[in-house]
Amino acid sequence: MHKKGVIEWLLFTASLPGRSQSTPRVRLWRALKELGAATLRDGVSLLPATGRSRVKLEAIGTQVEKDGGTAWLLELSAQLPEVEQSLRAAFDRAAAYEELQANFSKLLSDSTGLDEASARRRLRQLQRDFEALMEIDFFPSDAQAQARAMLQELADQLNRRYSPREPAETTGQIARLESPEYRARLWATRRHLWVDRVASAWLIRRFIDPDARFQWLERPEDCPDEALGFDFDGAAFTHVGERVSFEVLLASFGFETDPGLAGLAQLVHFLDVGGPAVPEAAGFEAVLAGLRDTAPDDDALLVAMTPVLDGLYQRYSTAAKQASLSG
Repeated sequence: MHKKGVIEWLLFTASLPGRSQSTPRVRLWRALKELGAATLRDGVSLLPATGRSRVKLEAIGTQVEKDGGTAWLLELSAQLPEVEQSLRAAFDRAAAYEELQANFSKLLSDSTGLDEASARRRLRQLQRDFEALMEIDFFPSDAQAQARAMLQELADQLNRRYSPREPAETTGQIARLESPEYRARLWATRRHLWVDRVASAWLIRRFIDPDARFQWLERPEDCPDEALGFDFDGAAFTHVGERVSFEVLLASFGFETDPGLAGLAQLVHFLDVGGPAVPEAAGFEAVLAGLRDTAPDDDALLVAMTPVLDGLYQRYSTAAKQASLSG
């Protein structure tokens, strides 16, 4: 049925043979759950009509038929307001957001006994959980906005605890600079190096200023006038828009097209502010945490992390080259 030519709902029915193995049934259940489908009764599921839902349900139906079952996909439209309201209620995600917020609170409480790597790893998982829930929140309410605000506050509090001088996001254009003008300079950033700062320091010495000297600051306001600051508020190179300091340095000195550095940028971005997951992230973070615990100072930590970053750079460069040849 249609309403003013607009399909509003997709009704999906699926039936597997009575003696079917458990694997097809579990696969069907998981696929519908990931889509956020509401179960009206056994074997009958409902979703708001979207292009993505249609494609996914058609694929699920094809798999059901391969497993020896039958599947139907019907297009429906609610004719009465009370029916429409009842159908929408089946997709109320308030309870799921409440559970997620409880997990936010638990991380904040647990963080007093967690090291930075563990706390940030759990934060990234919660960010992914929130994004996954938003994807199936077809009728957003205040619950989504409240959870979003609480997640941002959680991230801010963890930053204040582990990186009290973490730079705020700024706006504006990133000026293109010439490397020769930035040679044999003094560079400064906050001490106790973590992902963005250690990667930025490596980038500076490896690609921008081979003779760079570094000063690790207890407080950003102690930055010498002659020093080029990075990764703190008011620094010459810091977060701009969604770009972290490493990405800003890449853009400033024209290295964005280097495939090895582009791969590292994705890694640093994910570990610093979240985003698409990077397979090497957990290993990199674990190595950095271990070396930071054993290095006597930040100079030693940068020396220890240099071969790690060199290796990742080579790996990303090689992978990009192989991909271009096979493509």
